[in-house]
Amino acid sequence: MGVTRLKRKDRKNKTTSRLEVQFLKLATNLEYGSRSAESKHSQIAKNNAALDKAIAAK
Repeated sequence: MGVTRLKRKDRKNKTTSRLEVQFLKLATNLEYGSRSAESKHSQIAKNNAALDKAIAAK
């Protein structure tokens, strides 16, 4: 039996699922310590503070 080529949709799904697995591995492999701690000057921390302030003002 010959080798069948994947259709475009299946190739896309294969690539997408591989990237999702890679992303999940990276996201769950955080180490606790000073290097992985969120800096108080980071943009994410500033955004969270602004959102908290906006919610409190309502």
